[in-house]
Amino acid sequence: MQFLMRLRPSNLIIVAALPFIVYLFASSVNYQRSLRAILGVENGSSAFVPGFLTLAVAFSAGLAVFVFSRASSRSPRLATIAAGINLAIAVLLATTGLVYPFVASVVANAVDPFTSDLVVQGVTPRRLTDAADLMVRGQAALLLRTYLGLTVVILGAFFIAARNGTGNATHRFSRLVLAAVNGAGLVFILLFAHIAFAAGVATTIRAAVAAYMLAAMMGLLWVGLLKLKYSWRADLICIVATILMICAAAWFLLQPRESFVLVGSLAGKVAVTPGTPSGILDAVRYGQFPGGPDSEVPLRTSRGAPEAIDAIGKIPGVSAALVPAATAPASLPVLWQTEALNDRDRAFGITLAALAIVLGLLTFGGHIHRRHPLSIGSEFIVDTIRGIPMLVIVLYVGLPLAGALKDATQGVVDPPNLVRGIAAMALAYSAYLAEIFRSGINAIPAGQIEAAHSLGLNGWRTARLVVLPQAFRIIIPPLGNELIAILKDTSLLSILSIRDITQRMREFQSASFLPFAPYNSAAIFYIFLTLAAASLVSTIERKYDIKHR
Repeated sequence: MQFLMRLRPSNLIIVAALPFIVYLFASSVNYQRSLRAILGVENGSSAFVPGFLTLAVAFSAGLAVFVFSRASSRSPRLATIAAGINLAIAVLLATTGLVYPFVASVVANAVDPFTSDLVVQGVTPRRLTDAADLMVRGQAALLLRTYLGLTVVILGAFFIAARNGTGNATHRFSRLVLAAVNGAGLVFILLFAHIAFAAGVATTIRAAVAAYMLAAMMGLLWVGLLKLKYSWRADLICIVATILMICAAAWFLLQPRESFVLVGSLAGKVAVTPGTPSGILDAVRYGQFPGGPDSEVPLRTSRGAPEAIDAIGKIPGVSAALVPAATAPASLPVLWQTEALNDRDRAFGITLAALAIVLGLLTFGGHIHRRHPLSIGSEFIVDTIRGIPMLVIVLYVGLPLAGALKDATQGVVDPPNLVRGIAAMALAYSAYLAEIFRSGINAIPAGQIEAAHSLGLNGWRTARLVVLPQAFRIIIPPLGNELIAILKDTSLLSILSIRDITQRMREFQSASFLPFAPYNSAAIFYIFLTLAAASLVSTIERKYDIKHR
């Protein structure tokens, strides 16, 4: 009865329907296939489950030792039990090959299947070659033995130091090393390693958790900027920065122009060369030059100017070339000649000019209203992001903005689609979380802040020790709502071909032509995910609720 009393009345319907849901998935082959496809269960992935669970238990037990060994902990016996479990499983990992299948799957899915020599080409799911498998087994054995050695040394130092007192330096150092090693391992297998027996669920949960954490950090940043106070030094710094950006923009935009000529005839395609400014290419493609045709002109990319000129008459359909003026032969008729700034200098110049205009406007507005320019900028970002639909932000960040970043860095920065989707969702939700943080901070009485200052605490210590702990208790419910919302909105990432639950549901429905099973399975699974998140939030809220203790 206590369990039922803790449930929300609306969730009783789910509990009552649970036997029917279990029967539906147990008896229907279509629903079993749908659930398997949505979860992302790969063929033969059951062999990876024991290794994953063993590693998860080992790292969790190591973290449990860190948690239960605190001076304020009421269960020191639990630290001893957790240490025993951690040591026993470390021995099991180092002396058996239980974890090797999972490690091999992680390595095989971490490399490029088209260029890497570690995986067998054209095999799905990915599989290591025999030589790579031997190498991975050797490296895994070395790592597991190293982990066993570290566990023995750290736990030994930990308990020896604990006898001399929990406050000594050796005890604190051993606790920190224990937390760092096991925490890093747990974070890796839960948030980064490929989980072949639940790839779709792992993608959804990882995207939601990463986006939520990044959004929280960005939201705190917006609030921190919003709280900045006006000062004449800030205005002076922003004015100097604006002037410097204007000078840099002028330097880029005033670079020497390059001259290009269009030679030949417009009877066929136009051969163009890499590095030609995009403005000139668009003018030729759409006939926006003197004597240009009304219809669109087809273009053909050549390796360089000599190849573009040689293509005229030699390659069928090519009748003209757009090349630098210095390389154009005098024997071909000139259809159009122009000058333009290269795309790199033009992009840098326009970007710096736009930033200078924005910073100048923020400085002017801040001077009028006696506010810090960055405070106004933070307010503008929050208000603007909240006015743009989530799907538009995902598409904008995932496609044109990521493409522009790739072009600006010459392909050095080219994040995968999952990273683009996480960044987009974090940016969108940071505006909402910023308002939640701001409301929680504003709910703290000003007298407490003044009392903290009177005790000699600076701004950072006041925020860390007085304001944020109390604000966190207040904003737990709205933070939980945002966690549930971001967990559901990860379905929008399927528009970027990210293979989360929704994308796998669409793929399976397109292949199976089942009308209801895929959609019902995805809906039911999302309900259970959100209910689990809601239960987690309720547990945290009860823990920090000081009014009913």
